[in-house]
Amino acid sequence: MFGDLMGMMGKLKDTQKKVKATKERLNTVLVDEVSSDGLLKVSLTANRELKSIKIDDSLLEDKEQLEDYLILTLNKAIAKATTINETELAAVAKEGIPNIPGMDSLFK
Repeated sequence: MFGDLMGMMGKLKDTQKKVKATKERLNTVLVDEVSSDGLLKVSLTANRELKSIKIDDSLLEDKEQLEDYLILTLNKAIAKATTINETELAAVAKEGIPNIPGMDSLFK
């Protein structure tokens, strides 16, 4: 019994390390999103850290339009980054979860 428990604890520690490494790697994965007309481009990491914003000069003439562009484009980029982030972290976590009856249904 204790051997199984120690094995599970070791596996959980390994999984924690893998999760941490995955989070660090996701800082290097860039997600780019461009407005439908190409006037605004945003780039952020899969950990949802904003890296750059490129704004066409024509958008600088209308504050409300620029705000709308930023909201729409950033929300799309954040959604993509979130999907990547959650997928990657779930895969690492699922791989490291000990075989406990009923636990596998949590990751489906």
